[in-house]
Amino acid sequence: KELGLRPLARVLGYATAGVEPERFGIGPVPAVRKLLARLTVPLESIDLVELNEAFAAQVLACLRDLPIDRSRLNVNGGAIALGHPLGCSGARLTTTLLHEMRRRSARYGLVTLCVGGGMGAAALFECL
Repeated sequence: KELGLRPLARVLGYATAGVEPERFGIGPVPAVRKLLARLTVPLESIDLVELNEAFAAQVLACLRDLPIDRSRLNVNGGAIALGHPLGCSGARLTTTLLHEMRRRSARYGLVTLCVGGGMGAAALFECL
């Protein structure tokens, strides 16, 4: 408060899930399903999605099982265009998402991440 800073968004929830290690790229699918079921938020109500793009084909594999409107997905480009920094992909994805949410006056934003070894993570934000 003393610096005059305000939060960009609040975390509505997050979830993690595991898949077979050789299929680690689809880890976001069960994580997103788990998160949205817990929060009872339909995927269609989410304005923007940042889906980690470990490999171009990985995003396509996730989109087979998550009907995300592509016009709302990685709207500034994915990791191939913006970077996939080892150890801080989640921070890069979240920062990109929150600033784009504010720019577009979006209400809900979803960030997802696949993790080598078979993990997936997802978090849902609401712009303030």
